[in-house]
Amino acid sequence: MSATANLLTARIEVGDDGAELPLLRPTIGPAMVDLRRLYQDTGCYAYDPALHEIGVCRSTITFVDADQGILLYRGYPIDALVESCGYLEICWLLLNGELPTAAQLAGFTHDITHHTMVNEQLHAIYRGFRRDAHPMSVMCGVVGALAAFYHDGLDIFDPRHRLIASHRLIAKMPTIAAMAYKYSQGQPFVYPRNDLGYPENFLNMLFSVPCEPYRAPEAAARALEALLIIQADHEQNASTSTMRLVGSTRANPYACTAAAIAALWGPLHGGANEGVLQTLAEIRSVDRIPEILRRAKDKNDPFRLMGFGHRVYKSYDPRAKVLRRRCYEVLDALGSAMIRSSNSRWSWSASSSRTITSSNASSIPMSTSTQVSSSGRWGCRRRCSRRSSPWRAPSAGSHNGTR
Repeated sequence: MSATANLLTARIEVGDDGAELPLLRPTIGPAMVDLRRLYQDTGCYAYDPALHEIGVCRSTITFVDADQGILLYRGYPIDALVESCGYLEICWLLLNGELPTAAQLAGFTHDITHHTMVNEQLHAIYRGFRRDAHPMSVMCGVVGALAAFYHDGLDIFDPRHRLIASHRLIAKMPTIAAMAYKYSQGQPFVYPRNDLGYPENFLNMLFSVPCEPYRAPEAAARALEALLIIQADHEQNASTSTMRLVGSTRANPYACTAAAIAALWGPLHGGANEGVLQTLAEIRSVDRIPEILRRAKDKNDPFRLMGFGHRVYKSYDPRAKVLRRRCYEVLDALGSAMIRSSNSRWSWSASSSRTITSSNASSIPMSTSTQVSSSGRWGCRRRCSRRSSPWRAPSAGSHNGTR
């Protein structure tokens, strides 16, 4: 997105003063007016407190078309990526701009798999928390503490050092999240296993115990991998903005990540996942669906219906279609026919009331749901080669400054 490559300009007049501002045309998305000379030429600033109409960076990573319900990672549709690629392939894609070759994926997978352990001294930090502490508070503390282990030898101006920090976060975040859950349950920590895939290892650290073998259900691993993929990036949202803002001070990357996790915790951001599960718990049975819908429509009732579409999307959240299929796979594999029937009726009832729907199901405790989102987002095996890669948008370059 280059201002010099465009001859068109936008003229803004303020009284007797005026400004000829370059018109930037991205590869995807609407054109943007370059306001960097606005004050110099007119003496006025632009005012947009929510940044709804302002782009603050150039990006070739993620594109969202809210009106059409489209989400692209590096030009690839999210549903095609979930069906064709594993989470670590998506991490490589977001980091490097292209899907990995077989050799690149093998090397990357080896690097991540063999750096999942955390320093033993971190175990003592967990004992400083209450057992009933919210897991996101634990995540903030422990991830922030990584700065104490990786600081002196870290040069944030060295691209390789930044890449190593990214790899460490991808590798260690599931371990830290699983340890927080185990601590809350009063169970021993489970060490990562190098013989398991990324989602299988995460599930093993969450649910296995020393007294018996554990094998993660295939449907659960597929669902978790899909969840991690769709949570990997979503343009310049609140947590991403937080990390960029703190990072602009040249702070330690792990401290920046802890700040981003704190933003993700909020109920209007990643914490909405927890709100969905609380809503489902409040519904309790199919018979209460009409009452819940009535309360949701009542402007005088403070009740808020959670989990029915991301506020950005005006038509349908493309991630919901993917998770809906994975949800049914899990329910079918676990034999929860009654739960599936309830979910179907709930979705149908809400749809007939013109409410945008999405479906979520998880065996992970409510307060941990945001933590799982954190593991997938801040870490940025089914093989997906270049030759069999999914359809990619022909124009997947920079867009309107979202990230």
